[in-house]
Amino acid sequence: MNNKAVALFSGGLDSMLAIKLMMEQGVEVYALNFLTIFCTCTSKGCMHQATKAAKELGVPLKVMNITREYMEIVRNPKYDRGRNMNPCIDCRIFTFVKAREYMEEIDASFVVTGEVLGQRPMSQRRQAMEIIERESGLRGLIVRPLSASLFEPTMPEKQGIVDRERLLDIQGRQRERQFKLAEELGINDYPCPAGGCLLTDKGFSSRLKDLFKYKPDYTLSDLHLLKIGRQFRISEKTKLIVGRNEKENKALLNFAEPDDYIFDVVGIPSPIGLARGDLDEKEIESIASIMTRYSDALTEKAKVFYKILPSEELNILTVEPATETTLQAIRI
Repeated sequence: MNNKAVALFSGGLDSMLAIKLMMEQGVEVYALNFLTIFCTCTSKGCMHQATKAAKELGVPLKVMNITREYMEIVRNPKYDRGRNMNPCIDCRIFTFVKAREYMEEIDASFVVTGEVLGQRPMSQRRQAMEIIERESGLRGLIVRPLSASLFEPTMPEKQGIVDRERLLDIQGRQRERQFKLAEELGINDYPCPAGGCLLTDKGFSSRLKDLFKYKPDYTLSDLHLLKIGRQFRISEKTKLIVGRNEKENKALLNFAEPDDYIFDVVGIPSPIGLARGDLDEKEIESIASIMTRYSDALTEKAKVFYKILPSEELNILTVEPATETTLQAIRI
């Protein structure tokens, strides 16, 4: 066993502290960051924060985009989910397996994490952490510097690579000790702990369930669109997404694919609408009325144009706006 370790690294305070504590003991740390479309850690994304934090700590960073592989975990978790679509225990097992593979690839001997016992209700309970360690094939090889004193000694501790006396006993959701430790270690630039995972969000989870139900052969574009705008289930084969601002309108156009329908209201400030699926004339008219409802026309008739990508040919129809009752009945 050597003194080289892979650290699971979100770029948040706890993972920064864990790495810093290991570096102070002479451990050679390689940071590993996981990227999925579900991360909401910072306004610019987890990878941005992790890159910035790794540079500050002076450690090499590897970023893995695991969205495609991870979706099978989201669809079929072994250890169930939280209140929404979050498969937290299975998620941790998956990332630890990836960390073990990377550990073997670079000839490292153990894994480091910023986990704190009791901080997260699903994945950081003692029983859950034991399951994760066992299922990932890393029994005795996960060092948790912030809570290590609350667990049995790991192999690196037993072999003297890590000094157990210098590890901590932090537990629970309060973060005062982490803030104080950050000050002591000279870590001043770190994100607030308000980030998280979209899979814990009720609204996003409803959209994801809808996608799994009506389009099991979804694409990455479909997944990205779940994060945008107002969404409506027009039929079993068709969904409409209506932008809420200029940024979302641009995003809809960026993720649009051939055979998608693009809707806009003629001559009146309005959002962009993207419909994906098979549409008949009645459904096209229904979508046009929804677009009118969200334009500045509000309660008046308006002309709405639509085109089917990649064609630039415009079709125009005049419709009345949809009622709030209609919108509520089909909103996802």
